[in-house]
Amino acid sequence: VQGKGFDEINEPMPASLPEGTRIEVCDLFFNVPARRKFLRTERTEFSHIETLVKRLALIRYDIGFTLIHNGREVFTAPIAESMEEKQLRIGSVFSPDFLTESFHFTHTKEIPVDDYDTTRTLTLEGWVAKPTFFRNNNDWQYVYVNGRMVKDRLVAHAIRQAYRDVMYSDKHPAFVIYLTLDAAAVDVNAHPQKHEVRFRESRMVHNFLFSTLNHVISQPEVMAGHEKMPVVASLDGEETTDIAASREPVSIARQGGLNFGNQVPSRPYKPVNLYEAIGAGSERGSLFGSVSEAVSSSDTFSTLQAAGDHLARDQSSMAKSSESDDDFNPDEAPLGYALGQLHEAYILAENREGLVMVDMHAAHERIIYERFKNAVQSQDGIIRQALLIPKSMDVSSKEIALVEEFQSELQSVGLVLEVLSHTSIVIREVPASLIRANIEKLVMEVLKDFDRYGSSQKITEHMNEILSTMACHSAIRHHRRLTLPEMNALLRDMERTERSGQCNHGRPTWRSLALTDLDKLFLRGE
Repeated sequence: VQGKGFDEINEPMPASLPEGTRIEVCDLFFNVPARRKFLRTERTEFSHIETLVKRLALIRYDIGFTLIHNGREVFTAPIAESMEEKQLRIGSVFSPDFLTESFHFTHTKEIPVDDYDTTRTLTLEGWVAKPTFFRNNNDWQYVYVNGRMVKDRLVAHAIRQAYRDVMYSDKHPAFVIYLTLDAAAVDVNAHPQKHEVRFRESRMVHNFLFSTLNHVISQPEVMAGHEKMPVVASLDGEETTDIAASREPVSIARQGGLNFGNQVPSRPYKPVNLYEAIGAGSERGSLFGSVSEAVSSSDTFSTLQAAGDHLARDQSSMAKSSESDDDFNPDEAPLGYALGQLHEAYILAENREGLVMVDMHAAHERIIYERFKNAVQSQDGIIRQALLIPKSMDVSSKEIALVEEFQSELQSVGLVLEVLSHTSIVIREVPASLIRANIEKLVMEVLKDFDRYGSSQKITEHMNEILSTMACHSAIRHHRRLTLPEMNALLRDMERTERSGQCNHGRPTWRSLALTDLDKLFLRGE
């Protein structure tokens, strides 16, 4: 079919064409229609077209795509059937570096739905970038629900929550994830352009997304040459019905944000004094003192001193000056063994791959922070403190309904609220660690989260801010000289600590340089 303007339209004629669909647009605005003036520059409009094609390419692997602009092939994606072919397509949409800097996972779970006396089967699959592989904007974020590209605020909030403890400020993660669930549990007509969806059990979906992604990001990575291991074995202490997860083997020489430790199992809460649990009164000048006291009541964690006593070796052994290559076991020490300090700020260590450089303050800060969090989480709920003078607040009828609906959930996060009238509530108890916070503002933020997502992490976020500050002040400082056993104790603790690749503020705690890269610096082998 051919057309020229609006006057001459030829009759349809048979024509030979390869299998598939070809769309060619030329001189679209030759007649300058009314809406032409609302369009932006050619570059901007084409970027929208390119983004749309890439979105389609990331969900329809059974279709090949070729995008040509001004006679030049801009994007091509052949049909992808195998996992290797799918990864090649993903690399063409993002970049080849994305594949080496991301985790691939698959997680399926059956969740009971009490209101309907049934269960929902949810499956989440995709690739999520490591926290150290961030973007300055959110252009590398793709979410699909039942094969439909969406930009849903509930999904976006769950993903932000999963990255909140490891992502550098004002940066954005990169990911492509596919959520599959019963079609009856999701309304796709919630937005005129179908960008947003409405979940029947929004709280369940939000918690599933958050717990899965948070678990994937915090888990240790598989070192090069090791057997692949499942990323998600169980989440939040719950058994799962079907899980298949894998990570591609990654060379330590190319990574600066790996986490090594074992997943900490969920434990029942027991009341405890927070400051006693974390050793607030201990001497901060000691490398091991405050941390040892912080976790002395927990059998789950060993102290840095215990780790140092168990793994420390004499100086010649630590420096690896007399050991053979066969004695060097990367399974035992992925971060290697300390060689010394650089300007009393960085630890230099040697492993199988080459040189490892550690920011000792940032690394120790993360170790203490994770132990503080686990000390708090190991208690029987959030410790509440009754206000001597209860505070009343004027609220809307909608917020009154939220307080009545989520009464038990509010108590579980440390808030005891009562409805005084149809326009006011009273705050009777608050989390003990947040007694000096702006409680009225905090309550409004929590209620807003419950309204949007069916749950809230605001209390946890505020408590973590306090713990993060305490960890920062308790960690070893730069210009502190450490012995080799102390350095190795710190390295071993990093290997056992979740999210040890980033400090509390999202900065990397260590970097590495492969031996092959060192050879290139000195032109060896050329």
